[in-house]
Amino acid sequence: MTTIAFIGLGNMGGGMAANLAKAGHDVAAFDISQAALETAVGNGCRAAESGADAVKGAEAVVTMLPAGKHVKAVYTDDVFDNAEPGTLLLDCSTIDVDTAREVAEEAGTKGFLMVDAPVSGGIAAANGGTLTFMVGGPDNAFARAEPILEAMGKAVIHAGESGAGQAAKICNNMLLGATMIATCETFNLARRLGLDLQTFYDISSKASGQSWSMTSYCPVPGIGPQSPADNDYEGGFAAPLMLKDLKLAMEAADSVDARTPMGAKARALYEQYVAHGGDKKDFSGIIAFLEHGESR
Repeated sequence: MTTIAFIGLGNMGGGMAANLAKAGHDVAAFDISQAALETAVGNGCRAAESGADAVKGAEAVVTMLPAGKHVKAVYTDDVFDNAEPGTLLLDCSTIDVDTAREVAEEAGTKGFLMVDAPVSGGIAAANGGTLTFMVGGPDNAFARAEPILEAMGKAVIHAGESGAGQAAKICNNMLLGATMIATCETFNLARRLGLDLQTFYDISSKASGQSWSMTSYCPVPGIGPQSPADNDYEGGFAAPLMLKDLKLAMEAADSVDARTPMGAKARALYEQYVAHGGDKKDFSGIIAFLEHGESR
């Protein structure tokens, strides 16, 4: 059993903390939302009064926060001055690469081991303990982090040094955002050309057009494995989160002078989708926006 502080109990963090408690760890949880904190207690965690309180006596600290500014603030204000040197720090938020590296560098100067470990899989995977973790950090930090992450996921992959986990995450989600748009466009075109969509799926899912967006997360209701499309595009991976990741990818591309025209177009389309009714929908719901110019 490891004593773990968990800060950030939102849609993803809540399930992750619950799985750590289920695995037998002693989890001191904190969130600014009292409702989220109460849910965590109901799932086997114990409530901390603050982030600073949570990390006192912890052997490891896990954070799952909205953006780089929140990560930097929590580690600067709560973690570095209250956790014992040698404590393992695991940031599972999706943030910009530069902030991830900056926080990791400061952690190292203060005697901590740290990894950036963003996730792929969405809310269902967070609740089910089947996330994929892309991990950046030194070998000794990864070795300590791996068993903790395995309690929350199905795959834990060391991507490289500090910041590499964030780099892998934003590259992966840029690819996902672009392929989902292409998949949605294709089904809309197939419909207009008079193709039966199930027949088209049966063909393309076994041909060169196959992709994860089609065969694992089909944006058309009633086709392929169950997905948010079968629930009016509720749940899953929220479109604003996809937009956040695409913005991070474009910022990263600019910083290294990489040409990413498809990524830029995907960002622009998700900006329009979120602004026209997609702000509370799954990212695959962009299929209706592409067809009609609005979320339906």
